[in-house]
Amino acid sequence: MALATALPAMAQDAPGPNLIEELVVTAQKKEEALQDVPIAVSAFDQNALEKSKIDGGPNLVLAVPNVNFGKSNFIGYNFQIRGIGSKLVAASGDAGTGIHLNNAPLIANNLFETEFYDMERVEVLRGPQGTLYGRNATGGVVNLITAKPTDQFEGMVRAEYGNYDSKKLRGMVNVPLGEMFAVRLAGNYLKRDGFGENLVTGHDVDARDLWSGRATVSFSPADRFRLWALLDHFEEHDSRSRTGKQFCTKDVGPETIGGLGYSSVPPIAQIQRGFFSQGCLPTSAYSPSALGTYNSQASISGIFAAYLGLQTGDGFAGKTQAPGIRDIETPFDPVYKSKTDTYELNAEFDVTDQLKLTALSAYTVYKLSNRQDFTRYTTTAPYNATPNPVNLFAGVPGYASIYAQLFPGGVINDPQLGPYNSQAVIDQSNASSDQWSHEVRLQSNFDGPLNFNVGGLYLKFKNRNEYIVTFNSATAFSQMLNLFNTGNPNCFGPAPCIAVDPNRDPTGQGHNYLYVAQPVSLTSYAAFGELYWQATETLKWTVGLRYSVDDKSLLNHPLALVQRGIGLSGPLPGQDAILKAKFKKPTGRVGFDWKPDLGFTRETLIYAFYSRGYKAGGLNPPFSPGLGVQAYPATFAPELIDSYEIGTKNTLLDGSLQVNLTAFHYDYKDYQIAKIQSRVALNENIGAKVDGVEFESIWQPLQGLRLNAAVGYLDTKIGDAASVDVADRTQGRSDLTVAKNSLGSNCVISTADARAALAASNAASNPFLISGIPGTPLGVCGVVSEAGAGTNINGSGAIAAGSNSFGGLLSEGVPVQLKGKALPNAPHWTVSLGAQYTWSLGDWETTLRGDYYHQSKTYARIYNSVADRIKAWDNLNVTLTVVNDEMGLELGAFVKNATNEKVIADMFTHDESAGLFRNAFYTDPRTYGVSLTKRW
Repeated sequence: MALATALPAMAQDAPGPNLIEELVVTAQKKEEALQDVPIAVSAFDQNALEKSKIDGGPNLVLAVPNVNFGKSNFIGYNFQIRGIGSKLVAASGDAGTGIHLNNAPLIANNLFETEFYDMERVEVLRGPQGTLYGRNATGGVVNLITAKPTDQFEGMVRAEYGNYDSKKLRGMVNVPLGEMFAVRLAGNYLKRDGFGENLVTGHDVDARDLWSGRATVSFSPADRFRLWALLDHFEEHDSRSRTGKQFCTKDVGPETIGGLGYSSVPPIAQIQRGFFSQGCLPTSAYSPSALGTYNSQASISGIFAAYLGLQTGDGFAGKTQAPGIRDIETPFDPVYKSKTDTYELNAEFDVTDQLKLTALSAYTVYKLSNRQDFTRYTTTAPYNATPNPVNLFAGVPGYASIYAQLFPGGVINDPQLGPYNSQAVIDQSNASSDQWSHEVRLQSNFDGPLNFNVGGLYLKFKNRNEYIVTFNSATAFSQMLNLFNTGNPNCFGPAPCIAVDPNRDPTGQGHNYLYVAQPVSLTSYAAFGELYWQATETLKWTVGLRYSVDDKSLLNHPLALVQRGIGLSGPLPGQDAILKAKFKKPTGRVGFDWKPDLGFTRETLIYAFYSRGYKAGGLNPPFSPGLGVQAYPATFAPELIDSYEIGTKNTLLDGSLQVNLTAFHYDYKDYQIAKIQSRVALNENIGAKVDGVEFESIWQPLQGLRLNAAVGYLDTKIGDAASVDVADRTQGRSDLTVAKNSLGSNCVISTADARAALAASNAASNPFLISGIPGTPLGVCGVVSEAGAGTNINGSGAIAAGSNSFGGLLSEGVPVQLKGKALPNAPHWTVSLGAQYTWSLGDWETTLRGDYYHQSKTYARIYNSVADRIKAWDNLNVTLTVVNDEMGLELGAFVKNATNEKVIADMFTHDESAGLFRNAFYTDPRTYGVSLTKRW
């Protein structure tokens, strides 16, 4: 604004020669010029998307202030606006940024995978949408508006070729069918080689092979009635990696426990030390040791192998990962499948010249499946051909012979994984859902001062998420127990059998693998409306109100790993078969927008609003005894956000300059955050304050020259809260020690108690000291008595859940005080700068464009530890297009990530029973190519 007021001849009635064209949006569910909308919204038409190489959802981060995008470890992603997104892991959870297709909400969607093609525009609304888009949009909304049929014949085909043997084909044809009908068909196809290589198989990984198509039919039998029917299909089947490199600084375990050494018998000492290892240490992802491997002794897979004598020590001892950040080492290539069909029916009826009735129905069927190696690197130590003499069954007569018959040469015949004589682990994420949504709105356009937009929404969503980890040591352990209990190692039936699934693809009926099934049902409905009062010619007040109801249910299936029986486990005694929760909240907004005549601007809009945002709560997975030290809450609370925002949009210099500025303050209650512990996702709630400023500008100072900037500043602070960091449970206290239970979960005990347990183990020459099968290594992480519950162990803040079999107190760990820490994935600064110049040579018009983006450092988790830090990063895209409108030809060339930055967008800390490694998610490497487009 200071720059604008310093320039002469600011305001004139007639438009200048470099007038910026108006972009019409539907951010308030009615058509308005972008500069007239009193909301912080960024919008891009298809031309702008292509020139800036915004190919899909993840690329929007490069052009919108205060936006961050990261993949999640399972099937979802986190599109975060102003620090608010989706950092929870729950089948019954909701995203904080609403994704809409032509104004219809899509809970399950392909924003991460799909590409933008034949779009009318993409809108990103920043801030909580309390009324019109009010369902769970605490962060904001991404609204994808597809191109509609027109009354003229037109067509387009575009072919693109790039590095990694990338082949992309895109096309569209629009055909009017008389005066009432028109049809528009569009499609996109992409196939390319992988960004990385599987060094074991020699195959590409992280390749793409996807296509999508869309058919839209319009029907206008009368001037007052318009109808659009849409079918959108997306399909992908390739070797896309769900996660990137795995970070781990190996934790070999402490040298002594309180000064006491391990057993004088080396094989016993080795197992004992593994029970005090976390697997990985919480070091920086950028440290030289970060591409190490986890200590398999600290994992559930390694513990089962130790029980049987399959493994002696760490199966990855001495192993360092391949240095290429996109390369993996595994006998299994990743498999990624996704398929989505969306049907929409949108009808508009002009009841009168001043009243319009809109009805929008949408139905979506969504499926996704991904299968990949758990670690993405190979072992250094095969399984033992003869059992390690220190094993759980050493007292069984003839065990060595039994072992040799069941595991000849150390080979485990796993029905899902095949025969392997070393650790083999695969994890798989599956999701299938269907969704109905119906919305009806009535909006007015009266000549008088009062207008309204009222409506209702009904949504029904059913989803089944599956997370499966198949590992051959669990199958081997089940086979051995089955042999002892039934005589058939591969029995597949009810107790006393531990069902070993005979099928190559896990059915969920077996108990020889980790199977998490969370069938969820959601019924949501809301009534909403906004009233607009044009108090004066330049001043308008808006009052909005919404009442939302979210009814959720989750089938109760506790984990059944190596438990007797077959199929999904039923609820435990005292638990319900169906877990239910219902959330009801009123939301809305109130504020004004004012268009004063300032003299030095061509047009100015000033707006200020208070908004209340809401995101429904959800259900935590059912608690099972032995999973953790303490039971966790059955539900997590809904999020509530009070937002105060003031902004201004200005058009200056005869329409050649747009300058927009927004400032906001959020008071956030019960922000939903997740951590994985004891093989389940525990969702917690914390409070936070968010303050920020956003600047967006477009300037066309010369004929053909266009400059743009989008700058966001964000300051987030967590409120008075505490949480145990599963990667650092003792917070560095030497008087506390981390130990493991029989399924690899961690607990915290006093070092004195750990020393006493180790002394008993040394005296008995037994590293297991368990009762029952499976039991608790060393007996220290099992609650056998409530004695001492609530005690603050050594004044550390670690609150005891009870006592173990040695009479020692055990706890989840020392809580981290979170007050003042930043929200995850909330960078202080995001900067987008763009410049393009267009010149003509005869009938050919050439445009050269460059886009630069910078994001300051962030943290992957709420603890803001060294292990959570994500470095600042930059991106540079360059495009060149040459167009001949008369011939309908366009030639193009591009380079994305021109400087080939190796960018970590986010990280995910896995469960302690997996060794507490972190999975990284990288942005794409440098890509470049050329394209040819023909239009009719």
